[in-house]
Amino acid sequence: LAANDIIEAIAVPANTLILHAGFEVVTAMAGTTTDSSIHVGITGTDVDIFATAFDLDGASVGDHTPAITSSGVCSNLPVFTASADTIDVEIHASGGTITGGIIRVYAVCVMMDDISQSKSANEVDRDLLA
Repeated sequence: LAANDIIEAIAVPANTLILHAGFEVVTAMAGTTTDSSIHVGITGTDVDIFATAFDLDGASVGDHTPAITSSGVCSNLPVFTASADTIDVEIHASGGTITGGIIRVYAVCVMMDDISQSKSANEVDRDLLA
């Protein structure tokens, strides 16, 4: 893998609210690079909306991408996808080639489809207990 490579990591269906996304370093990076930075985002929208310039070659096993904040506030979250898309990992910069390592990409999502078709109150178990 090299600079500007994009990995489509998680398929996101239409009408999904993404509360947070990022990745965890599972196995340390291997390769010839000494300066790799990684973005996590939605390529067609904002390639670094969830994480920007994460220092992969300087990361240790167990490290997570921090949320992007401005004065302690995550102003870019949550993210709503009206159409199906993917959460992507972009190798933003790399001074060499990444030949190994494992990251686990994750997202906390709420699927907003079919809200108008949800069961009414008389169809759920809690009403039987009343």
